[in-house]
Amino acid sequence: MTGRARAIRGGWVVRERVPGPDVDEFAEPERVEAALARARNGTLLAVQHPHRTPAALAAGLDLRDALPGARAELGYLRRSAYRQVSDVVAPYRVDGPDGTAYGLLCLVDPAAVGHTEEVYPEVVAERASVLAGLGCVTSAALLVPVTGSPEPSELTRLVAEVDDEPAASVVDPGGRRHWLWLVGPGPRQDALLAAAGAHPLLVADGNHRVAAAAAAGLTGLLALVTAGPDLRVGPIHRALVGTGLGVDDLAAAWRGIGLDVVEVDASERPAPGVVVAVSGGRALRVTLPSTGVDHAFVESDLLERALGLDPESPRVRPVTDGVPLDADALLLIAPVPVADVLAVHAAGGRMPRKSTYFTPKPRSGLLLADLD
Repeated sequence: MTGRARAIRGGWVVRERVPGPDVDEFAEPERVEAALARARNGTLLAVQHPHRTPAALAAGLDLRDALPGARAELGYLRRSAYRQVSDVVAPYRVDGPDGTAYGLLCLVDPAAVGHTEEVYPEVVAERASVLAGLGCVTSAALLVPVTGSPEPSELTRLVAEVDDEPAASVVDPGGRRHWLWLVGPGPRQDALLAAAGAHPLLVADGNHRVAAAAAAGLTGLLALVTAGPDLRVGPIHRALVGTGLGVDDLAAAWRGIGLDVVEVDASERPAPGVVVAVSGGRALRVTLPSTGVDHAFVESDLLERALGLDPESPRVRPVTDGVPLDADALLLIAPVPVADVLAVHAAGGRMPRKSTYFTPKPRSGLLLADLD
């Protein structure tokens, strides 16, 4: 399985800053709705989630009904906040507290990309409808080459050597600096594309984006292909919302299925094989069996078997930072080592949904691409 990297035939690069709230389009629906409620008109987030704007919610519009307005809004944003480009690839650098990554923004065939996680079918269907309805890709997946080599990649070297004036340079809310350059047809573009497509590619972030592109029948997915050098997996936790469960309820349920549960200080943090459940000022340390992926056991046993909670229900929310104000408890789960993700893929498997959070990631909305 190889990733066929190619240039973006028609696209738009941001002039100054991405219009709208700094919320990734794949955040939880409640966060998107809250951000849109606080935002002014004319935001890329409203284009990506047209049925979650205050106006759409007030009018009871579903996604299909809201898409015509989103297409018109996208046209306005492309004219006012972006400039048009053609036949380009975009060398990319992101540098911040969670590391540095060099890569290439380009188009990749979604059918030639390996998945790392299971996906939510309803999210894939929604994202595919948005892609088809807009006729434009507004957010890139993060792909990594499966090389098995710790040596710096040729792609990293080529991007690191770029010293032209960047087409875009922004700082995101997490303090990461993003640089994006544009390279047109010629030997340098050919070399960058050859390096990006030299190895099989695996999804690091954006499994739903890749699956949605495939479901929409696209042959071109906007992607940042990167080998790091500082790529890492951050934690994705689980928040329990609207369950009415407290620390004592959780402890009793988990002990009831034979787990070792101990009350600890609320400052304790998880480790591989250990989940820390925090509620109010109290916390529990739960020791998991030594086999399998922690996230899979959390969903199948801690949530479904012991608590009777559907891991896909709105009462279980994946979170990467902060605690929802209405959360009953937060289950802290240790990050999955990159080597484990690659091992699961090599064995032909997939990680549980929302178990890997690769960083640093590309900034959504810096470069838009026509459907391909």
